[in-house]
Amino acid sequence: MYVPRVRRGFFPLDEELQLLPGGLTPNLAEELTHLGAWMPFEQAREMLRRMRGVAVSEATVRRQTERNGAAYVSVQEAEVERIEHEQPEAPIGPEKQVLSVDGAMAPLVGGAWAEVKTLVVGVLGEPVIDGAEQHVHARELSYFSRLLEAEAFTRLALTEIQRRGVEKAGKVIAVTDGAEWVQGFIDYHRPDAVRILDFPHAAEYVGKIGAAIWGEGTAESAGWLEQQLQRLKHEGPGAVLADVRALVAAHPDQPELAGWLAYLEKREAQMPYPTCQKEGWPMGSGAVESGNKLVVAARLKGSGMHWARDHVNPMLGLRNAVCSDRWDEAWEQICGYRRRQAHEGRRRRARRRAAVSDAPSDNGALPVGEALPRSDGAAPIPVPEAVLPVETEGVAQPKQPWRPPPDHPWRTYPACTSSRSRSRPPMDAKK
Repeated sequence: MYVPRVRRGFFPLDEELQLLPGGLTPNLAEELTHLGAWMPFEQAREMLRRMRGVAVSEATVRRQTERNGAAYVSVQEAEVERIEHEQPEAPIGPEKQVLSVDGAMAPLVGGAWAEVKTLVVGVLGEPVIDGAEQHVHARELSYFSRLLEAEAFTRLALTEIQRRGVEKAGKVIAVTDGAEWVQGFIDYHRPDAVRILDFPHAAEYVGKIGAAIWGEGTAESAGWLEQQLQRLKHEGPGAVLADVRALVAAHPDQPELAGWLAYLEKREAQMPYPTCQKEGWPMGSGAVESGNKLVVAARLKGSGMHWARDHVNPMLGLRNAVCSDRWDEAWEQICGYRRRQAHEGRRRRARRRAAVSDAPSDNGALPVGEALPRSDGAAPIPVPEAVLPVETEGVAQPKQPWRPPPDHPWRTYPACTSSRSRSRPPMDAKK
């Protein structure tokens, strides 16, 4: 028995029409991915059915969304490699720019949690006076988020740093929580940035010291904290740290006070709060904290959600695109990447077929267990034994396609004859 080899098909018209791998049109694939980036996959499936009348499974929404997100992550990683290799001229940034970096926890499969790091870049506006308080707002915010270690995140964030012109911005204000890895991030991308410790973080450590001495929630603790924060905001950290040192020295029986004091002393240069009010610089890291909620929590921390680690960054890439208002640009890059991937996959398969046909073989069969690559980037398809060419012992293989003889009934069937030959009498009439 001879079983013909089954191969993956290719239609040139698909490439001419710029279709994506899979069974969805580019329009539907985009809408499905866009919905999957905003809402849970089951809700995205139902929304697509209501809006377009197209029924797909939740698994299809998940696969398409994560596959396209992974393509966008690959595009951005390739852009970082290009920048590092070619070192193109950085664009000119705005006169005053804000930069902030922070982390937020995301739930993983198995009950584990991992830190997602987020960079936010924006343009500083003019300060607004609200009563006795001054507020500084940022506009044109964009985000870059990844589940990575600090060193890898710092390197891959170069794509957003380059895009926003951070290197050539006039004045960059970096408001952070003072973490060590954040300082390394700033050193790498803009070492001359003005570093400001988020005022609520400074107030938290000052408040811990007061609560440890006078008691949590007491009037003495609250009054002392209010006085110190006013001095910190309008006079700077010098006088406040002097008072705190005196308190720590007077209470050697509370060793935790020394640790909180060390945190503040180490970041004294990052607390120029009087200058911030004078120059119109922000004192809080609200932009990146809002980014954590918008980019990460709103999609990855829903009720009952747990993510495989490999699926987090693809979703974060799509979230960055939609929350930065750059979806059209991102989708064009995703489509280009996936079309190139499909084209390269076809070329690889063609080379493999040529190599197999040139190799000596008894029956032209592929090696058992060999896997066929897929153009959509998914796991290769193992070749089952059922589709391998099999030559039964004693049965010769046909050397050329079989054709019916001239007197075969198929030859006289109306659908198989030309219009000029259909007027011939049937075979029985010749007898």
